[in-house]
Amino acid sequence: MKTLSVCVYCGARPGIDPAYMAAATDLGRALAEADMRLVYGAGDVGIMGAVARAAQSARGETFGVIPAHLMAWEVGKRDLTTFIVTETMHERKKVMFMNADAVVVLPGGAGSLDEFFEVLTWRQLGLHHKPIYLLDIAGYWQPLIALIDHVIAQGFAEENIKGFIETADDVDGVMAKLTALATPAG
Repeated sequence: MKTLSVCVYCGARPGIDPAYMAAATDLGRALAEADMRLVYGAGDVGIMGAVARAAQSARGETFGVIPAHLMAWEVGKRDLTTFIVTETMHERKKVMFMNADAVVVLPGGAGSLDEFFEVLTWRQLGLHHKPIYLLDIAGYWQPLIALIDHVIAQGFAEENIKGFIETADDVDGVMAKLTALATPAG
């Protein structure tokens, strides 16, 4: 099995539903147990911190990238396997994406949406072929999926854009997809 690096975009806040933090913890642990490297925003707050702490607790490899201006706000997690400080948000997103084989998006806010739409746009433009998974905990991403359907219905995107995104309702579902990616066809 190929070692997979998984970029996880997620909130720097915990959200109101405890299921979000539980899913982040479960995902971090599952990635480590599957010998997959977590690539994420290097913060130690909210869902972001939960996924990293869980991966570390399960002795997983962690690769964090944070811009200097967010070190205090997101509590830069310096005890990661790899810890990179960038000058800008653009550099952060580029380094995270370039060091990943797949993207998983947990619940999050404007920053997570920005990251999601950037990699979706790059995929639409043919700049990459990495899979993008929405981890739809408690239906969190249903309004986003409806928005994408609306964009298509209104003629601002082709139907094929939906094929660039896969959803999973739980951590087991997304881990099955990631494991399939890491297993060579044969």
